[in-house]
Amino acid sequence: MELNDIGKSFALFVATAIAELIGCYLPMLWLTGKGTTWLLLPAAASLAVFVWLLTLHPAASGRVYATYGAVYIATAIAWLSVVDGIKPSWNDYLGAAVALLGAGIIIIGNKS
Repeated sequence: MELNDIGKSFALFVATAIAELIGCYLPMLWLTGKGTTWLLLPAAASLAVFVWLLTLHPAASGRVYATYGAVYIATAIAWLSVVDGIKPSWNDYLGAAVALLGAGIIIIGNKS
């Protein structure tokens, strides 16, 4: 996999993770009484976009989902800071880095 392809895949993973996070965050706001029932409409749309974005990833779904999981972890830590306003701890950053390192091994080590 070329560097340009890895960059495009990473950007697609981040977009997929954001769609998933929004699709889960909005119902949580409604369930905790911090938002109206109307939040369920954009939440459903966001989850539909999330599923559609998953179809755009390359073949070998098991490998793609494993790699996506690592990017999701890192994106969720960024979400913690940006949306929830909570400063991530060094454990959060380390965990995300370890997950991304594992994803890198999967991507770069794959020769098939």
